[in-house]
Amino acid sequence: MTAETVMEKLGITAAERTGGRLRVTSPIDGSLLGEVHEMPVSGMDAVLYRAKSAFKVWRSVPAPRRGELIRLLGEELRAAKADLGALVSWEAGKITSEGLGEVQEMIDICDFAVGLSRQLYGLTIASERPGHRMMETWHPAGPVGVISAFNFPVAVWSWNAALAIVCGDPVIWKPSEKTPLTALACQKIFDRAAARFGDAPEGLLQTLIGGAELGRALVASEDVPIISATGSTRMGRAVAPIVAARLGKCILELGGNNAMIVGPSADLEMAVRAIVFSAVGTAGQRCTSLRRLIVHNSIREDLVARLKKAYAGLPIGNPLEEGTLVGPLVDEAAGAAMTAALEAARAEGGTIFGGARVRDGVPEDGVYMTPAIVEMPEQSAVVKTETFAPILYVLGYDDFDEAVEIHNDVPQGLSSCVFTLNMREAEQFLSAAGSDCGIANVNIGPSGAEIGGAFGGEKETGGGRESGSDAWKAYMRRQTNTVNYSAQLPLAQGVKFDI
Repeated sequence: MTAETVMEKLGITAAERTGGRLRVTSPIDGSLLGEVHEMPVSGMDAVLYRAKSAFKVWRSVPAPRRGELIRLLGEELRAAKADLGALVSWEAGKITSEGLGEVQEMIDICDFAVGLSRQLYGLTIASERPGHRMMETWHPAGPVGVISAFNFPVAVWSWNAALAIVCGDPVIWKPSEKTPLTALACQKIFDRAAARFGDAPEGLLQTLIGGAELGRALVASEDVPIISATGSTRMGRAVAPIVAARLGKCILELGGNNAMIVGPSADLEMAVRAIVFSAVGTAGQRCTSLRRLIVHNSIREDLVARLKKAYAGLPIGNPLEEGTLVGPLVDEAAGAAMTAALEAARAEGGTIFGGARVRDGVPEDGVYMTPAIVEMPEQSAVVKTETFAPILYVLGYDDFDEAVEIHNDVPQGLSSCVFTLNMREAEQFLSAAGSDCGIANVNIGPSGAEIGGAFGGEKETGGGRESGSDAWKAYMRRQTNTVNYSAQLPLAQGVKFDI
């Protein structure tokens, strides 16, 4: 099935994907997928008006009723899973199972959000004043701006949109310029769910196709109290000050430089499988990709030999073909960044296995690279820098405290893991004296988080949380209420003010 056929099945018309100025090419083979029309910045006033109008209606709809819309969205996603997954593969270059897995993640967050719509709970708090009841309630906050990245073109949007909508907030989505077609498809799917729902207000979900100028207008708008932005740390440094200047709220999901510590007691066969998927999956273009391997020196030589053997047999090529495990990087700039990082690693004492451009047996105009294993003498500058490519730096250690220190000695703090059968090591890694990341796993790789847990990280990762647990609170405003049901008016803290 061609990309054009998939888009037609998803409802993207020829007029929507032709004649525009934004050229969309496939990382697979460089083929033109569409020329999409961009929204001018001058159109933002109308977008904001629709979002504010939708909010006035949607905030008063009972939350379980809002959940019904997301239930219908989940149904529409189930029906469109094969086609949307295929479009993800065409536009983002993911292997088929990962494209389908991303849509499944959308379905899962819809299921989570439907249940959440009946659990937007507050607290009852003991009052120090007799005849008083104190409680905490949560209310819709207003339009939410969502900025998403190319590597997860639909799943990350759904984490935000499903929660925001059940919380009572309209969503304004600015997808990556590299993946606008999947965004258009999601808007179509949502519109079908909204039509079945019957009385969803116009403007509940709006998708903005355009470049950085459009994104800046969204971020700067005082009519958008919450901005959820996923991307590089550089992008986050640009977004955060603008939102802070207007005293808005940011949910930032930024860079990761994720590590695995492998202890001497580890199950190496299981560790190898986890390492290869985490470092190589999505061609190393996940924010949770494994980038640093910190191995006890007693097993380092054995583990590296196993990894080199596994890497040597990896099927690299067209991600649409059955059996392929490593697809292309997103573009030539990504390939150049990988090459530059490997040159820097070599200059800093690294020994490199792999990392070459693949020319034979792959589509001619795609950027296909062999995943690289780089043995480093120490955690140098290049190791501390996130490169969005399949590069795995290997470092050794002798003492577990040393391993944890190496692990934490980077600016990023997203995901982390330890492979060990030693209970003390596992518990230390999960303690306050262990991993400083937002996600910490034991005998599981750092990549592939479930939607039931809050997703996000610390330090230069931005501190935001999305998806499961109580991440929904970021899309609402908290209100503390006190009710006096007595005939007296006592003041708190014993203050006397009689008149």
